[in-house]
Amino acid sequence: MKQSISFSQFTDAFNACRPDNFSYTGLRALYDYFTELEEDCGIEIEFDVIAICCEYSEYESIEEAREYYNLDMGNDEEILDHFRDHTQVIKFNGGLILADY
Repeated sequence: MKQSISFSQFTDAFNACRPDNFSYTGLRALYDYFTELEEDCGIEIEFDVIAICCEYSEYESIEEAREYYNLDMGNDEEILDHFRDHTQVIKFNGGLILADY
């Protein structure tokens, strides 16, 4: 049995369970990503706060993500291309979210 949730319900669930995992704008980007993915693929995604927190990480900048993954590359576009080649990238105003790999 599946239930559609609003953005408000989405953020409430994270704030109740894992309030420090994602920023408000990061949660908006994740919510939009999942709803677009459902529409594009025609599949329903199961909403599981813990699974999302284990699978995705938010970074305040490309530089922060580069340092975390210890990448020795040039500019931001090269780094983003590397991430796009290896994982899901959700870029938004205020940072980016990567599916951990």
